Amino acid sequence: MADKKKKIRAEFKKNRTPRARKTDWTRRFSGETLDEDQIARGERISGKGELTRRRTVVGAETDTDAGLDVMPDVDPSECLTGRVLSVHGLSSTVAGDDGREYRCATRRILKTLLTEQRNVLAAGDRVAIRLSNAGSTDGVIERIEPRRNALSRTFRGRQHVLVSNIDQLIIVGSAAEPYLKPNLIDRFLLTAEKNRVRPIICINKVDLIDAADLQPLVGVYAQLGYDVLLLSATTGFGVERLRRRLAGVASVIYGQSGVGKSSLLNVVEAGLGLKVGEVSEDTQKGRHTTTAARLIPLVAGGYVIDTPGIRQFQLWDVIPEEVSGFYRDLRPFENLCAFPDCTHIHETDCAVKDAVADGQLDARRYESYCQVRESDDEGPPPRPQ
Repeated sequence: MADKKKKIRAEFKKNRTPRARKTDWTRRFSGETLDEDQIARGERISGKGELTRRRTVVGAETDTDAGLDVMPDVDPSECLTGRVLSVHGLSSTVAGDDGREYRCATRRILKTLLTEQRNVLAAGDRVAIRLSNAGSTDGVIERIEPRRNALSRTFRGRQHVLVSNIDQLIIVGSAAEPYLKPNLIDRFLLTAEKNRVRPIICINKVDLIDAADLQPLVGVYAQLGYDVLLLSATTGFGVERLRRRLAGVASVIYGQSGVGKSSLLNVVEAGLGLKVGEVSEDTQKGRHTTTAARLIPLVAGGYVIDTPGIRQFQLWDVIPEEVSGFYRDLRPFENLCAFPDCTHIHETDCAVKDAVADGQLDARRYESYCQVRESDDEGPPPRPQ
């Protein structure tokens, strides 16, 4: 006997329900369509029916990492599984497990269930799709499988899931044009630590400077156990080492605009032909050429997700009290502070500040910690209505 399907009361967004009360009485009366016998003599307000944003959904409760608290049930025999390659507004491109690509809309119930996310879908998601008809390349995404992990940032008070189901984060900076932003790298490292994803730091365009100038910064990250690669997409320096690290695993590549993410991928994987742009000489900022995250299968196995350039990265779901725990170099000194709730910023008898003064802790990394701690001191955003 088959298991009985579970019915769950789930919350929906405001625009999911129709108007609670009819507002077209005058228009209907003028058009002589008003049937007085059908007019209700009274009105009952309750928490059921059209006056509530809660609906019964047949499905299963999921972990919050899955994106939605409830996932509707589907018939596996009528669906095809695949992975989301890219999301473009109301439609998505899905690579089916049968080797074909499909252009899919998203089932309405998935879009209208209440969630903190800006978009319920992200590149890398495993989904179940129902085709319009046999042999068609058009379909509807019926279900989003629980995510193994997800990299997110805060966007206008909501969770913006950038990618999901990845093994390593490739953090790309440039030695010049535009200039290197170590604090942005630190934010990416913090996100990788939180989501238990392996980070790899790549510094591109080393052909534009004397590589010896980068040794102090590279040395700090290397001593912390981070993998650091010096690269040049122009000369090919270090590209083979990056190619070996991408083979056979699921990776995502991140960095600010103009650092050469797409250029590196074009060199790593021949024939991609990803669009690249120039860096402004006046502002030292790159122009957006990649407009949406895109999953790219690799010949050597695995895949890499190319993403748009990011100029600001506000952390998601990180409270100020846990920031220091994601800094590997601060951890050994935390428990030596005089106060158990020490913020390591303004207190006396702080072992972290003493380590900075004694040269045991890199001053720039400490300033980066202070900046992250103070900029994210407002706490998590409220749940959307």
